Amino acid sequence: MEKFLSFDEIKKSLENKHTDCTAIVNYYLNNIQTKAHLNAFVEVYTDSALEQAAKVDEKINSGNTGRLAGMVIGIKDVLCYKGHESNASSKILEGFESQFTATAVQRLIDEDAIIIGRLNCDEFGMGSSNENSVHGKVLNAADENRVPGGSSGGSAVAVQANLCTVSLGTDTGGSVRQPAAFTGIVGIKPTYSRVSRWGLIAYASSFDTIGIFSRNVPDNALVMEIMAGSDDFDSTVSKKPVPHYSELLHFEKRVKIAFLKESIESPALQPEIKENTLTVLERLKNEGHQVDEVNFPLLKYILPTYYILTTAEASSNLSRFDGVKYGYRTPNAHNLESMYKLTRSEGFGDEVKRRIMLGTFVLSASYYDAYFTKAQKVRRLIKEFTEDLLNKYDYIIMPTTPSTAFKFGEHSNDPVAMYLEDLFTVQASVSGVPAISIPNGFDKSGLPIGLQIMANSFKEAELYAFANYLSTTNNKQ
Repeated sequence: MEKFLSFDEIKKSLENKHTDCTAIVNYYLNNIQTKAHLNAFVEVYTDSALEQAAKVDEKINSGNTGRLAGMVIGIKDVLCYKGHESNASSKILEGFESQFTATAVQRLIDEDAIIIGRLNCDEFGMGSSNENSVHGKVLNAADENRVPGGSSGGSAVAVQANLCTVSLGTDTGGSVRQPAAFTGIVGIKPTYSRVSRWGLIAYASSFDTIGIFSRNVPDNALVMEIMAGSDDFDSTVSKKPVPHYSELLHFEKRVKIAFLKESIESPALQPEIKENTLTVLERLKNEGHQVDEVNFPLLKYILPTYYILTTAEASSNLSRFDGVKYGYRTPNAHNLESMYKLTRSEGFGDEVKRRIMLGTFVLSASYYDAYFTKAQKVRRLIKEFTEDLLNKYDYIIMPTTPSTAFKFGEHSNDPVAMYLEDLFTVQASVSGVPAISIPNGFDKSGLPIGLQIMANSFKEAELYAFANYLSTTNNKQ
């Protein structure tokens, strides 16, 4: 069967009767089986995917199909899908079966997308390497000795290795953009509140967003326009109208672009990433766009602010996993107190326990004002500075990551070094603005490099158009 590299190719093949949805699903199922050692999938929904495919084929024959007919999608193991397990790649949710489907997932199904399985991730979305999963690590298809990034590593590799057309991940501080950069694909974090979080197992509620991995920008834009929008089940989601992103990808205007001096001059930045980023900026300048270097003096405060606030929210959100209501319960308890303690000690992995303890500490009475309250104030400063910058400029461009994919175990014994992998992605998360990572060449080892673009809140249409333009011109270089 032909290799599908875009949804447009799938649609044309379906229109020309060269294939059908059942054959497409079987094609991906075969790929998943062939590349099972990558460990991208936690569970493959073989029967339900083929059942969905047969129903969509019937609708195609009747001439009444949704906009995503033929699109095969994998979902990160933190998104609920009714009748299927969701355990956030954690032992503590072992055996938990979702009682409903996440709004974002349901909207795709309603347009005849086919859900093929759930994807491996760092436990509860906490990690930058996909090494913190009860299901084991995910391998980067570009170099199987290196991490795929995290926490949505399985989602990234599923698209990278052509195991599905598109996948869903979640991004709290870079968990879509960083693995997209490490695997050489497109990954977006939309504006906070653009997509409903109903059915997303929470890590840090004021940061969590559902994002999309794809091989190209048009596929990404189409899925976003279907997924986004108001939802009666989520009081935090925006009621702003959703533009037709997939129809607004044409880009011809001259724009104003800022790049952060501190990101380009960072001592942590790999030379090839710096070179490739500067090459793009120089090309944009030569094409007549205004490209300015700007100072971002708050860069050194972003990571501490992010980790104080997210660990505090994680401490609160994960308190519900106690062995009483659902999931894992220790068999070693002798009273109620030991049941709570042992269930959480045995059920959570080391990184999750580390973040819960940090969060509990910063929320404690003695340190609440010194850490949590102060971090909230700094978050406001970062948000205001970023928004002011984006009121003056159309886009901010910077590297997605300071390095290309690192080797397994390289940062395992140094949590701070691991946290530094989020250095360039957390600004958009702290500020709540949309950001996208697109491929930007390779380093000397042949590992993918990512370029990150940020726009102002709810400017996804403009962000997609510019990213599509850059992706097209990057491919021509």
